[in-house]
Amino acid sequence: MNHKLCTLSLLAFSLTAMPLIAQTKLLRFPAIHGDKVAFTYGGDLWSAPATGGTATRLTASPGLELFAHFSPDGKWITFTGQYDATSRST
Repeated sequence: MNHKLCTLSLLAFSLTAMPLIAQTKLLRFPAIHGDKVAFTYGGDLWSAPATGGTATRLTASPGLELFAHFSPDGKWITFTGQYDATSRST
């Protein structure tokens, strides 16, 4: 009986916690400048209006792009890219 209770408790925890974990891993490291926001989603950089709306993918590579930052004038976005187990800033 204890084994079944433990299994059911673990299953219930997994079903409730997994959506929360998945949501926090997807949209990460936002940077805001004026009416624009840049962020990491699924390992690539995206940009969207700060008020909401359609996001535009900025990168699509086999590596990870993280930590977007806008230039002071908002024309450029810098980020850190991880390719082949190394880290490079661009």
